[in-house]
Amino acid sequence: MNYKTISIIGLGYIGLPTAAVFASRKIKVIGVDINQTAVDTINRGQIHIVEPDLDMVVQAAVSAGYLRATTKPEPADAFLIAVPTPFKADHNGDHEPDLCYIEAASRAIAPVLKQGDLVILESTSPVGTTEQMAAWLAAARPDLTFPQTHGETSDIRVAYCPERVLPGHVLRELMQNDRVIGGVTPKCSEAAAQLYKIFVQGECVITSARTAEMCKLTENSFRDVNIAFANELSIICDKLDINVWELIKLANRHPRVNILQPGPGVGGHCIAVDPWFIVSQTPDQARLIRTAREVNDSKPEWVIDKVKLAVADYLQANPNKTAKDVTIACFGLAFKPDIDDLRESPALAIALAVAQKNWGRVLLVEPHILGLPQAFEDIPNVGLATAEEGVTTANILVLLVDHREFIDMSQKFAEHVCVIDTRGILNS
Repeated sequence: MNYKTISIIGLGYIGLPTAAVFASRKIKVIGVDINQTAVDTINRGQIHIVEPDLDMVVQAAVSAGYLRATTKPEPADAFLIAVPTPFKADHNGDHEPDLCYIEAASRAIAPVLKQGDLVILESTSPVGTTEQMAAWLAAARPDLTFPQTHGETSDIRVAYCPERVLPGHVLRELMQNDRVIGGVTPKCSEAAAQLYKIFVQGECVITSARTAEMCKLTENSFRDVNIAFANELSIICDKLDINVWELIKLANRHPRVNILQPGPGVGGHCIAVDPWFIVSQTPDQARLIRTAREVNDSKPEWVIDKVKLAVADYLQANPNKTAKDVTIACFGLAFKPDIDDLRESPALAIALAVAQKNWGRVLLVEPHILGLPQAFEDIPNVGLATAEEGVTTANILVLLVDHREFIDMSQKFAEHVCVIDTRGILNS
């Protein structure tokens, strides 16, 4: 099939780079997002997220007329849905996925679908979501046929193809990484593979929609389990007065051992979320996956307890001071190094918990954001600071993200009286 126009629904950290890459291949791309500010920004040839080199690609695509953003879907030959899949607000610890954004996107594009169109879901989703999306589309457009009822002869092709990119390297990985493509039928898979081959240099591997959905969840659950081992090991080593960073370095000298690095928890829109999608559907079977999630989810509280002990030690060493006299600097708010993404960030959660203790001043050192995150706006004595201000002003330093800027000043951290290092920066 000749894809002359492609529509990307959701212009966030995945949707916008995907739209830009397609547009860079001189294909007309219509980006759709409910955020009017994001739409206006893109139409000016600018971007509303931080991702290396993306600004240049978007500017070139918009200037050449191949990329345009709008708030309402328009006719196209292929539709890629890349919207969030958060937990339901009232999940009460069950971590039940909320598919309302996928449903809204499906119902939004339904009126403009025509015979021969392709619809691909890219959002990370529980197993069976692609079939549910197809059902929503079929209910909205009874005049068209869909693969769940008409198989290979359907008017509309439906497939699932998860993104698997690393923030900070999205453009390169979009093109170079293999893609797992799961069509509802073989012809759906074939149509989706043909679309991605426009820019994908890696292999397009065909499977079923359900297997493709589970593949994405499996990849991130695997990472989560391995990180949980490292995080649990760090807690054990702290108890036994062992340097966990040295221990891991030594253990990794074994030819078949590759332990990951511990941290303050796990964040981001994938690893911190996706394993719960498996647990929610198979709670009795996903025992190891659930335990890993619980280990990683509990790590921020362990870090907060470390800060409490540091405050107590400071006050004991300075009996003329009160808790209000303590200044704490939290280095890093993003969920991983050298990006601005705060989604599901354990560093952000830890800094917020520290600020809410109302001990004294809290300095937030995050070089990749321009303004104070909304969660801190009503908390007194909290503000953004430079790394230099944090080191020279604070009584307690809490290293939460290993940004390159922080690694470069590891010697200054090492000279400070009180440092809580959750990322091994002092060992760098």
